[in-house]
Amino acid sequence: MVSSNFKMAFFHKLFQHVNEEKGFIAAPPAVDAGYFGTVKADPNFKAQSDAEKLKKAIETKEVLAKRSNAQRQQIKAAYQQSTGKALADDLKKALKGDFEDVVLALLMIPPEYDAFEMKRAMKGLGTNEHVLNEILGTRTNKEITALKTSFTEVYGEMLEEDIKSEVKGHLETALVNLCKATRSEDRNIDDAKAKSDAKALYEAGVNRIGTVCSVLIDILTNRSDAHLCKVFQYYGQFSKDGLAKDLEGELHGNFEDCLMTIVKSAWNKPAYFAERLQAAMKGLGANKDTLTRIIVSRSEIDLLKITQEYKRMYGKTLHEAILKETSGDYEKILLALCGTP
Repeated sequence: MVSSNFKMAFFHKLFQHVNEEKGFIAAPPAVDAGYFGTVKADPNFKAQSDAEKLKKAIETKEVLAKRSNAQRQQIKAAYQQSTGKALADDLKKALKGDFEDVVLALLMIPPEYDAFEMKRAMKGLGTNEHVLNEILGTRTNKEITALKTSFTEVYGEMLEEDIKSEVKGHLETALVNLCKATRSEDRNIDDAKAKSDAKALYEAGVNRIGTVCSVLIDILTNRSDAHLCKVFQYYGQFSKDGLAKDLEGELHGNFEDCLMTIVKSAWNKPAYFAERLQAAMKGLGANKDTLTRIIVSRSEIDLLKITQEYKRMYGKTLHEAILKETSGDYEKILLALCGTP
């Protein structure tokens, strides 16, 4: 679990523009139109040529990290056609370790990779709830729907049923709600409803003995990101400490991590992922699974913004951190995916 000081440092940076008199926080960063991934399609792409290069597993890091996911699927098809073998199977034989993990992740389509990570998080003894929280708490309804479809196609199981068998209590309720993929994505904000939600969160938490978790779950797992940002602003009228600190004081463990993921993601998703990357490289030994998952899954979505937030929040570039914490081909492919520093 991320330390208390680390979590509050995150929110200190995100919620730094506080209006002391009204308890309002500054509006979240505006949503810009455009592409904020670091991996782009190669304009001179030739699937057959790339497939030939990969026959010997040479130049893998240069090829796959510099092709879009759609192009990688064409490479897979061209390789299968020219060799009669699955590219992933041959690469498994030729590669190893963390580098292999990244390459195989790059060959999956995004929903398949999300499904793979969800399944791995629930496989064997113990469950990695942080992975479940991260994926379900940050994906769009369309992405979650595609994830569920892929999960059933690949593993022959229903994602919701697997979640129910692995987690219990309030965390189960929250994750199953997110898994429904019915959360509002409306960017129009009902001001009165936002204020009402803010009051309801306050009344369910710090303004009573015992937390009414059902209210927290209902609001945070059903409202849109835009609406929640307005709720966070109004919440300052009821609590001098703000929602982040209040949640930290009222909740604990994986359920706290789940709701905090939703809050952080709603306010500034790239900053949330920057925090996760920093946590993965903090202390002795990097959490390679987290590094791989975030960098691969966000490389065609918002990794450029994540790298920018990382520099703003930690005073160093993500490239510098990766160079310090990793090595070899694994390091090189991560740096290639992160783009030009």
